[in-house]
Amino acid sequence: MSRATKRIRIAVAGQGHFAQAAVLPAIDQLEGVELAALVSRSDHKLDELCERYNVSARCHYDQLDELLAKGGIDALYIAVPNDLHAELTVIAARHGVHVMCEKPMAPTDAECMQMIRACERGHVKLMVAYRLHFEAANLIAIEVARGGEIGEPRMFNSIFSMQVRDGNVRTQPRRGAGPIYDIGIYCVNAARYLFRAEPLEVLSMKLAGADPRFASVEEACAVTMRFPQERVAQFTCSFGAYDRAHYQVIGTEGFLSLDNAYDYAAEMTLHVEGKHGTKSRTFQKRDQVAAEIEYFATCIRDNIDPEPSGWEGLADVRIIQAIQSSARFGRAVPIDPIARPRRPDLGQEIRMPASHDMPPLVDVEQPTK
Repeated sequence: MSRATKRIRIAVAGQGHFAQAAVLPAIDQLEGVELAALVSRSDHKLDELCERYNVSARCHYDQLDELLAKGGIDALYIAVPNDLHAELTVIAARHGVHVMCEKPMAPTDAECMQMIRACERGHVKLMVAYRLHFEAANLIAIEVARGGEIGEPRMFNSIFSMQVRDGNVRTQPRRGAGPIYDIGIYCVNAARYLFRAEPLEVLSMKLAGADPRFASVEEACAVTMRFPQERVAQFTCSFGAYDRAHYQVIGTEGFLSLDNAYDYAAEMTLHVEGKHGTKSRTFQKRDQVAAEIEYFATCIRDNIDPEPSGWEGLADVRIIQAIQSSARFGRAVPIDPIARPRRPDLGQEIRMPASHDMPPLVDVEQPTK
């Protein structure tokens, strides 16, 4: 088999909702990728999912070292709680296994650096799973913002909210959870790729009412970020409000807005009012996860450094830590930005057909009500 057609053998660590609903079906539809192993704490999940996807190799988290030492696996997709990302990345890199890690990359920038250095030492690829970097609606919004149709982009506003289930891992702060890590990161990343710059300073506040779901973690977080040229990005992310995923960029001569901007299972609608009038376009649902895995597999085959890289993941985590500090101390916090020579653009678009209906879930609930 030639390098161009070599099947990339991927193990998936973590069999939660997103892995079962999106990652496993995505790998299953890709011709150039093989689902080679599953990793979970649950024997019942492993029994059911290995049979469904015809996978023979399996293990618990504490057996990952032994599994990878046997060979036969090219890459590890990490879809476990955030506090385990660094540990599993280091294990994979030690065995020469490439890593694709869900976002946020890790709870702290120190852990992000640990992951980057481990993959450098192991001479393996490290990619953070920013699926919207390959999605048409967001990439066209970037082109509109940078192309002058709305003049100079000056303001970014966004809402990302959902009603999270009581007891979901997203409400457990010891797991590196909470709304800013889980969904606010989309708003942070979108502001960065639409402004094509890094924020200089953040000001934030955390909000929580009497809802018992939020006894240990904030219900919502409201954030203001100051960018170069005195541009401003503001967003609110919430685990206790009606489902919304929307952003708007206001320029000196117009604006754009994107509905369902961060969704992986819905149509998106881009609306532009600018120099050449008003236009709206609806983008049909695509398999965003299959697209990013296809790209990662190509990077492995062709020895390409993936982008979004570990440095992209580190940039967001550093901003999130500043947001956390601002809310804790009640003041604006400056950011030491990570230089990013590459930004998403329309050349990265990959279109994959939407998967069929969601497969039956094994011992896991939808994260939202």
